[in-house]
Amino acid sequence: MASNGNKDFIIKHMNADHQDSLVLYLQAYCHVSAGDAKSARLEDISLSDLVISADGVRYSVPFDPPMKSFSDTRSRVVAMYEDSLQRLGLSEFAIKEYRAPQGFQIVIFVTCLATYIGFVQRSNFLPGSIIYESLGLEKVPAFAQFCYDIQPLLFPAMVGIHVLESGLLAFLRLRPHRVPLFSGLWFAWMASTFIEGFGAFQRIKGMVKEEETKRENRK
Repeated sequence: MASNGNKDFIIKHMNADHQDSLVLYLQAYCHVSAGDAKSARLEDISLSDLVISADGVRYSVPFDPPMKSFSDTRSRVVAMYEDSLQRLGLSEFAIKEYRAPQGFQIVIFVTCLATYIGFVQRSNFLPGSIIYESLGLEKVPAFAQFCYDIQPLLFPAMVGIHVLESGLLAFLRLRPHRVPLFSGLWFAWMASTFIEGFGAFQRIKGMVKEEETKRENRK
């Protein structure tokens, strides 16, 4: 048996440094929703289970098979963490920040945003509109007419493509990398993708690559 001091250390360590693991245990083994599990706290540990509370409810997460001694705790909780990720279809690398466009991606972002603003309504390319007058489109009437003609096709197509890309980002990148649904971080990435499109995928891929490199360097 472990002394109360050892158990207290394990409990404090898990709550302070591995609270995200406790959340995953509840989701994977107790089928608790992400929202209900986010307040997970380890209350007790025995050779047979972890007692975790969340949102006012206590859950028992069993060790299978039971541990022989508390010296097995670290290897067991690490194995359970990896198993939880696999069961939930999640990556071990969590995205915890929004990264803004850099370099040429800034050009793409600004171009896409300007296109949204300019093509949101067809009348922007008619004499008298703010955009028409501000850009001096009277000097290039053929270009103004071209923009007027393609607006009914370009704007809906751009919105549709970027909505699709945003949905794919949410499902293929944000969820696996554990960005909480409808959080501020989630909305930042979704809004950015709606404006610029594929650039957000590239940045997330780069962030994951950075974390993989850091992990390799620590070995």
